[in-house]
Amino acid sequence: MNAAVRAVVRTTIACGGESWAIYEGYKGLVEGGRFFKQFSWYDVGGILHKGGTIIGTARSAEFRTREGRRQAVLNLIQHEIYNLVVIGGDGSLTGAHVLWQEWPELVAELVEAGALEGPAERYPRLRIAGLIGSIDNDMFGSDMTIGADTALHRIVDAIDAITSTAASHQRSFVVEVMGRNCGYLALMGALASGADWVLIPESPPNVENWEDKMCDVLRRGRAIGRRDSIVVVAEGARDRNGNPITSEYVRQVIEERLQEEVRTTILGHVQRGGSPSAFDRNLGTILGYHAVNHLRTLTSDEEPVVVGLRGNRVSFTPLSEALEKTRAVYEAIKAQEYDRAMELRGPSFKEAFRIVRTLVRSLPHPPPPGQTPLRIAILNAGGPAPGMNTAARAAVRIALDKGHQVVGVRNGFQGLIDGDFREMEWMSVNGWAPMGGAELGTSRKIPEGGELYAIARNIERHRIDAILVIGGFAGYQAAYKLYSARPNYPALNIPIVCLPATIDNDLPGSELSIGADTALNNIVENVDKIKQSGVATNRVFVVEVMGRHCGYLALMSGLATGAERVYLPEEGVKLADLQRDLEDLRTGFLSGKRIGLLIRNEFANPIYTTQFMCALFEEEGGDLFDVRQAILGHIQQGGDPKPFDRVQAARLAARCIEFLIEQAAKHIPAAAFIGLTGGHVQFHDMADFERMIDREHERPREQWWLMLRPIADIMAQPDPKLVRQS
Repeated sequence: MNAAVRAVVRTTIACGGESWAIYEGYKGLVEGGRFFKQFSWYDVGGILHKGGTIIGTARSAEFRTREGRRQAVLNLIQHEIYNLVVIGGDGSLTGAHVLWQEWPELVAELVEAGALEGPAERYPRLRIAGLIGSIDNDMFGSDMTIGADTALHRIVDAIDAITSTAASHQRSFVVEVMGRNCGYLALMGALASGADWVLIPESPPNVENWEDKMCDVLRRGRAIGRRDSIVVVAEGARDRNGNPITSEYVRQVIEERLQEEVRTTILGHVQRGGSPSAFDRNLGTILGYHAVNHLRTLTSDEEPVVVGLRGNRVSFTPLSEALEKTRAVYEAIKAQEYDRAMELRGPSFKEAFRIVRTLVRSLPHPPPPGQTPLRIAILNAGGPAPGMNTAARAAVRIALDKGHQVVGVRNGFQGLIDGDFREMEWMSVNGWAPMGGAELGTSRKIPEGGELYAIARNIERHRIDAILVIGGFAGYQAAYKLYSARPNYPALNIPIVCLPATIDNDLPGSELSIGADTALNNIVENVDKIKQSGVATNRVFVVEVMGRHCGYLALMSGLATGAERVYLPEEGVKLADLQRDLEDLRTGFLSGKRIGLLIRNEFANPIYTTQFMCALFEEEGGDLFDVRQAILGHIQQGGDPKPFDRVQAARLAARCIEFLIEQAAKHIPAAAFIGLTGGHVQFHDMADFERMIDREHERPREQWWLMLRPIADIMAQPDPKLVRQS
């Protein structure tokens, strides 16, 4: 929420307007006076890393009354505020919609009562833009709501920690998460953590004796070697008859039927607190910026909108439509129309539920009678990326569940050359969901010349029918080599698919690659600490991040940490740029600024290195500030994958296995690479690989995130008023 507040304030001021904060939500709107405060540029400095909201929030019984809303209208008009950005859940946005609908009548009542000078027509109609702030991710109008990703971080971190102690004691845990009418947090938390069972409001167990089925799965899991059992329960979970399923009831059932010790953990408000994730910071910033610009173009009679993110692009949905479709899900659940509720949640939600139902099984389904099993090879290629293990786990289990065989290839294409193969079973990937690194190993090897013959020979010898490559640019290049060599080596005429996994986010055909979100959060967490270390003194930090020739990590981390300047390889660095940045820093520190942050991509410029920039700014900064460098290095590649990377890895892996099975039945099977584009999963023909890349810089020709550059520039600039004065 703080990122959204900051974006609204700074965009308004940058556009020449005044920005007012209303403290304590609708309570402050009704009471007025000290709850209304005009904000300056620097009032919202240094708040991106803070949880909650600096302007407070509160429910208001008075605002629910017409008298209370009339007073709110009076307070807004007295402060000459006719544009309102409301950040909140469906309750807050319902209140905003009612206020907009009643505005003309309430203004007329105030004029009639003498509280305002007439006529009523002299007062403009209130214009409203809504931003959905809800950890439940339960409202129509945005694929992700502000706060949901951070809450998912808290849940997954907690389950990861619980899993280690559960495994040590061979114990079962029931974990209750928030979500009265929405199972998003429970479902995605279970998928990301590798939980053994999940209960959500939208899709109750489809059998009456679900307790027996759940306990049977847990019992069989223990029998094949699992040392722990994790059951995730949404607080609004219910059975097919609408009866609540509580975490305490689940605990009692497991304890009685499995005759073992069971613990319950109710995560509660831990899910609402803490520093926001990189995604939530950037989401709030982007939506806040677009909310202000939308209000500037609205006419007074246009309906309020919800500003959201749909298909990885900013969207504007009529507020009435968003509220109506949100209520439709609640009504479907209440009416026990669960199939309809799942449909209303959308295809991604349904797909995640199907994947979870496969992954929680203790053993795969037996192969259908008469089916000839495929032998599918899975390998990692390129640099290590958090989420590789998650993708491999999902691919192995989904392929086995469909009756096929899986072969793990050690150390990427080098293993394919050497014939370093490993038969994969259901439990071979047990515990891989939360693990960073790459358990199968990886390498940047790209086969050349006679090595292609060795690969073809091993494919024939081990009867490989399809290949899944999980990796980065080197993996794509190697797969393209195999595809191009098909005329010379008939054994290579098998389906091949590449799944994007690299922290650099520099692969064609996908707007987001597995591992990039984890790397981004690693950068943001460390930059937060770096900034905290320097706030006591006047100091500038130059932070170098990875990315090779792609500036995604640099720009997105700069947006999430409030960096004054970001240096990208796509733009390069000129001496004039450094001189201008120096003047901006001097202006800021002369006006009371205490810390400066510059983020530089490792390949931004071969001459103006991080060390050069530090020396330049140190010398020219004089007594105003000193300068330190921080090269983050391989911290960015490490750590356990964050929830987004885990969920997307499983989702893409499932699609890849389906693709390979489908293509294996064709006379001329396709080779392709999968990706997320516009929020949708798409396959691209391997023949298009060279056309879609900038070969010199090894990055896509089109990079969607560059459109965010103007937003980063506006947020990072010094106060425009101070610049004009100087």
